[in-house]
Amino acid sequence: MIAAGIQYELAGTGPPVLCLHGIGGGLESFRPQLDDAAGTVSASGPSDGAGKPSGLSGLTVIAWNMPGYGASEEGLWPPTFGSLSASLGRLIEGLGLGPVSLVGQSIGGMVALEHALRRPEHVSSLVLVATTPAFGGRDGSFGEAFLKERLAPLEAGVGMAGMARDAAPRLVGPSAARDVIDSVERPMAAVSEKTWRGILECLVTFDRRSELGRVTAPCCLIAGGHDRSAPARTMARMAERLVNAEYHLIERAGHMVNQEAPARVNRIMGEFVRRTVG
Repeated sequence: MIAAGIQYELAGTGPPVLCLHGIGGGLESFRPQLDDAAGTVSASGPSDGAGKPSGLSGLTVIAWNMPGYGASEEGLWPPTFGSLSASLGRLIEGLGLGPVSLVGQSIGGMVALEHALRRPEHVSSLVLVATTPAFGGRDGSFGEAFLKERLAPLEAGVGMAGMARDAAPRLVGPSAARDVIDSVERPMAAVSEKTWRGILECLVTFDRRSELGRVTAPCCLIAGGHDRSAPARTMARMAERLVNAEYHLIERAGHMVNQEAPARVNRIMGEFVRRTVG
């Protein structure tokens, strides 16, 4: 489906939960959440045994393809966090949604945080998964080195498929099954080189550390114990600096927490969203 130039998929009924994927992902990165909301594959059953919904049942889960991904229009290119927030705002309004719970993984969490600061009226709550309030160090040297490292395989002619095959196993925890690694590799391999370069250039500009105190929406932070991209200790510190936040650690997970541990993530998300929407 397409709205406001953005490709998305929707499942379930109830208060809206809008999922924003990471730099090597796509809407398929939230397949476990979409399937749970649809009841296709329930990660935690229809109720908690006392008649109350569990997992993501009773919620509408929406997953987007970020601008430049899948069939979503590029818009301003290369993108900025301002332009990504603007695209997100157009999607929210184009779908006729009221305030939504934004779920963001990796750079998706940065976009969610950016949007909560720019358009707080759009956001009822935030679920920040394997993300950080800023990219890297406080000067440009780290970003330059990061870009050089991440683009080196493309410069060497490896291509996105080869890079994804190499990167996917390093993005998950030590107990991840082969099918989980495959679910990480597939969307990354499908990202175009132009999109990969543009989003990387955007990523290294992010820094909202000093403004965490301005985020008034309730926040739920979910970290992976084996995540080297968004270390658990960094997420724990971020939770302390947010006005209204809870923190959850999934010890055996890596960076792709919602794909690696969907049952636990879906329960945490579902309980948090239902609580924050009253």
